[in-house]
Amino acid sequence: MKEYTAKTVEEAIKAAAAELGVAENRLVYEVKEEKKSLFKKSATIAVYDESDAQAYAEKYLHDAIAALGIEITTESKMEDDIIKVTLNSERNPVLIGRGGRTLQALNELVKLAVSNKFRRRYRILLDVGGYKEDKYDKVTRIAKRVAKEVQRSKVDAQLDPMTPDERRVVHNVLSGWSNIKTESAGEGNDRAIWIRYVD
Repeated sequence: MKEYTAKTVEEAIKAAAAELGVAENRLVYEVKEEKKSLFKKSATIAVYDESDAQAYAEKYLHDAIAALGIEITTESKMEDDIIKVTLNSERNPVLIGRGGRTLQALNELVKLAVSNKFRRRYRILLDVGGYKEDKYDKVTRIAKRVAKEVQRSKVDAQLDPMTPDERRVVHNVLSGWSNIKTESAGEGNDRAIWIRYVD
């Protein structure tokens, strides 16, 4: 977080945007102080960046999970505009939940909290003890196997429903394949990928 002071909030925003090389409407800030007296006007804004959002995501997770009586350690990094946070605890299976549902719910919760705090949407990806990486490996293997079968038989196939991040992995891994097109269909938890044959 960095503070900027000028005569007005608008001037402070202009100065911050110019220094940071960011469009004014992309700036995430909070008005800290606005003074107006007969002889002097000043305004101070606090400007947030991705590292603030990253730190807030970690703190939010620590606080939320501590309320469940579980101590965690976290590691985070910014990669491809995604805040990636890896959690670890002595109760990882509880944090993952059945079929990864608890992890998915935690992911949504922290994404909402960070987006609400910083007034912009951040992509956040949580992992617990390497669970997601293992899951990505598995869905990648299945997708490749099914895509080869679709290439051979020319018959479209549907994969099992997946979370948005898992679907993204499949779309990416099959994007360069010849005669193969992927598309998502369905709603909510039933949303799944079709692997289609194209000439």
